[in-house]
Amino acid sequence: MTRTVLATATATVAALVIAAPTASAAPHRVHVKSGHTSVTVAPAIAGALLSNGIAPIVTRPGKPSLTTVGHQPTLKATYPVTGGALTTSPLGGTIKHTGGLKFTNVFNGRSLEVKNFTIDLNKGSLTGHVAGTRTRVPVFKLDLSTAHVKLTKHGADATHVTLKLTKEAAGALNTTLNTKIFSTGLTIGTADTHPRF
Repeated sequence: MTRTVLATATATVAALVIAAPTASAAPHRVHVKSGHTSVTVAPAIAGALLSNGIAPIVTRPGKPSLTTVGHQPTLKATYPVTGGALTTSPLGGTIKHTGGLKFTNVFNGRSLEVKNFTIDLNKGSLTGHVAGTRTRVPVFKLDLSTAHVKLTKHGADATHVTLKLTKEAAGALNTTLNTKIFSTGLTIGTADTHPRF
């Protein structure tokens, strides 16, 4: 009787050990506490927007600034990171922000603002909440093939992530602003994100 119980218990423990995932199988997950993300508009895009009467306006608490790319002036927008969660191996998860970007057609007064951006590394996209609605839309596809990623004990740095306009965002901008300047896959610029754990 005792031998039977011991044999059964041993078999049960062995089965549990075999079935249970090892600690290394689950990616390490960390909560994002702070940081910032900067979006630099490609100079050619900035020029095309302005020449067609489309003014990009950074909304608070985002901060606009002027910078240069290849000795050409362009717009840079920096947004505070407010939260999210990341897995470090493999790199994935989300990074949440506050602030937004408002596009205004100065010829007809129409505007569209997208705010509170979320970077989703698992889906390779950046989404935003359309101001005045409950709708969140994919704004950019993230091209990570151009990115440089560095992980540290207290944060991560991903620089030169290429931003390409999604079909949904291009359609919404063209329709709302009554323009044809935006197209699917248009490279808007690059993003540098620096979340801190």
